[in-house]
Amino acid sequence: MAKSRKRRIDPLSPAQRSERMSRIRSKGTKPELAVRALLRQLGLKYRTHVRELPGSPDFVISASRRAIFVHGCFWHQHRPCGIYRMPKTRLDFWVPKLQRNRSRDRANRAELRRLGWRYLIIWECQLRDPDRLAARIKRFVEASNAIR
Repeated sequence: MAKSRKRRIDPLSPAQRSERMSRIRSKGTKPELAVRALLRQLGLKYRTHVRELPGSPDFVISASRRAIFVHGCFWHQHRPCGIYRMPKTRLDFWVPKLQRNRSRDRANRAELRRLGWRYLIIWECQLRDPDRLAARIKRFVEASNAIR
């Protein structure tokens, strides 16, 4: 006998859900501001959201050709962390959307490498340990051939 799956219904109307989703920002997010504070604490000079580079990295340290991306665990599907969880409804919308994000990220990273840039991905969940993250950023910036 097959178990029936209980389908959760969104308590918000489509208009309310749309309005809430429209508030999600791509710049100036809390994780991004936390990384910005760490970069300043380390005394690094950086530019933000450089459109001339593939993927418009969140932070660019031009002197050492380093790019830093701050990824939200949900939007970029960071499966190991526990924050990421696939939505339970509207999978026909979410699965392709999130897969496109990952594909675009891979293509942008490959193009950055081709152009001679190194990149670091900082996941939202890694902000829980700022000291460890600061050490990781410092190693990345100082390394001569770090890619990840």
